[in-house]
Amino acid sequence: MCPFSSPAQNTSASNHSARAAFEAFIGEAEFPCVGARSALNRGRLRFAHFHALGDPSVAGPLRDALAEFSEEFPNPGAQPVSFIATFDATVSSERAFESQLWRQLQLLHDADRLLSQWNASVSSNPADAEFSMSVAGRAFFVVGMHPAASRLARRSPAPTLVFNFHDQFVSMKESGKYGSMQKAIRGRDIALQGSINPVLARFGEASEARQYSGRAVEGDWVCPFSNRESANV
Repeated sequence: MCPFSSPAQNTSASNHSARAAFEAFIGEAEFPCVGARSALNRGRLRFAHFHALGDPSVAGPLRDALAEFSEEFPNPGAQPVSFIATFDATVSSERAFESQLWRQLQLLHDADRLLSQWNASVSSNPADAEFSMSVAGRAFFVVGMHPAASRLARRSPAPTLVFNFHDQFVSMKESGKYGSMQKAIRGRDIALQGSINPVLARFGEASEARQYSGRAVEGDWVCPFSNRESANV
């Protein structure tokens, strides 16, 4: 368990309960994401549990936790590794979760920009195909999961943000491992739900911001996130 501690985080008992529930969820035989299962089996998941998703008090502790995670894995290699942030907040719908997710990421950025610059290898414009979330100078691909998700693969026991290193995805794509992993995930997703998740694009071919919440966003959807550095506010 991660050693992070702050008023925004829950008790150790709550942490343990949330972690156990999430690990049981991704450990189910039908769970499609082979990368997450690999990280779990190899002890390469890091975990922290917080209070309400979208609460301003969470931003600082979450930022610090991700900074420590980045320091632990400066070169994550080819084996998947993820940081799992779970939350107490209740979720009534996919749109409600989407709103909470982007509020939390905006608050996270607002806290982070006081300490770090945006990672220069990715865009800070969420409409750009090169966009990726930056925290503590490191780029992350974020996967949102919650109990009200329409896709079974994202229907986690609690609202969850999974942070994956962007540079690891780039390395896997260059090595050819990304394509084979994506094929395996899609096959398992079809077996689980009868279809491929329509929100998933190939990495680097469309803005990943459209994928974060898991909702099938409209074609004219505009991401509610903005880079405060460029706006100077």
